[in-house]
Amino acid sequence: MSASSIPRRQARERALEILYEATLKRRPVAAIIAEHRLPVDAYAQRLAQSADEQRDALEARIAAVLEGWTLERLALVDRLVLVLALAELSWPDAPPAPVVLNEAIDLARIYSTEASPAFVNGVLVGCLGSGR
Repeated sequence: MSASSIPRRQARERALEILYEATLKRRPVAAIIAEHRLPVDAYAQRLAQSADEQRDALEARIAAVLEGWTLERLALVDRLVLVLALAELSWPDAPPAPVVLNEAIDLARIYSTEASPAFVNGVLVGCLGSGR
């Protein structure tokens, strides 16, 4: 399978990796993508860049639904999974919300803590339900 046609699940994982690297290095996503030797799938690139561009607004949406937590207390991976899911859902041609939520929960299950899938689900449902 070519780099331009990987399954969306893999593209979401790749977008998470790119956003994580950009966050740790405190560099723009575009710079991280440009430095990769192998081409980045178009879906992963679009998702990572969209999340990077909307990050402040998306983190504000997340912070607005947190109860007893601050954004800074969230595990970095959880926060990035939430930002990626909300960025993807903001697209006019977004996949159905249940698909994006399930993928975000799976990313949290794979890359974060045991409690993360339920937490990510609750925050995303809160964000979507609040209309914020």
